[in-house]
Amino acid sequence: MARGQITRQPSKAGRHDKVRNVGAPPSSRSDRVGSKKAGTRNAAALKSAKKTGVAPKGYNPIAPERVKEILKRLDATYPNVKCALHHTNAWELLVATILSAQCTDVRVNMVTPALFKKYPTPQDIAALKPEALEPDIRSTGFFRNKAKSIVGAAQAVVNEFGGKVPDDMDSLLTIPGVARKTANVVLGSWFGKAEGVVVDTHVHRISRRLELTKNNDPKSIEQDLMKVIPRDKWIEFSHQIIHHGRALCVARNPKCVDCPLENICHAADKTWSTVEIHKTAQP
Repeated sequence: MARGQITRQPSKAGRHDKVRNVGAPPSSRSDRVGSKKAGTRNAAALKSAKKTGVAPKGYNPIAPERVKEILKRLDATYPNVKCALHHTNAWELLVATILSAQCTDVRVNMVTPALFKKYPTPQDIAALKPEALEPDIRSTGFFRNKAKSIVGAAQAVVNEFGGKVPDDMDSLLTIPGVARKTANVVLGSWFGKAEGVVVDTHVHRISRRLELTKNNDPKSIEQDLMKVIPRDKWIEFSHQIIHHGRALCVARNPKCVDCPLENICHAADKTWSTVEIHKTAQP
């Protein structure tokens, strides 16, 4: 190991009890002492880094070179990512996305098979009253509002669009329960059209941590990301960040020690860092 180089492992003061350690566990007293010293140095490094607080003069978090490097590392870590919501057509994806609000994709994927088997077409749901749909989607939370949105969406698709989900943003936004996030999911994941960037809770949080935006509302975040992310990466970027948010950059306990973006991320809530911390890089 080069002189002065610190072994890459979680700091003693960190929260990485469940994160994979780099290297084999110490097997002797001398190893344990060395590990303890390394852990102390890492803790000191993180503490020192946090003192920086302000980004250095001239630092540009949205410089094309930095954005390109972020995208390169995401491509290497999450290649060929797809939408996590199970679906076989645009209508099913639209419904699944409405159900995913304040709910995990895992839960949605548990609910939708039976739902789509019982009501396979928009016409089937359009004929219902929202109350009839509630028992089928109860476990996704906020089921009353979601039932109203889904029935309203079905009626709009049937009455206004001939039973087919439209493939343009303006038309999608006229459908009950469909805002830009849902429209972007349907357009990107089913129709392959990059009309915007999906901003869910993961994209919202991680884009701020990476200093790609300083805004806090989804519409403004989307506009910021559309300016710095190449259009041909809009669809893939959202999928990659969502996967990253689930696998490593988790909200309550980011696994910074394993993160491929660690040395170009200056987030204020990092649990392990080899770079300075920026107080403006807040989730």
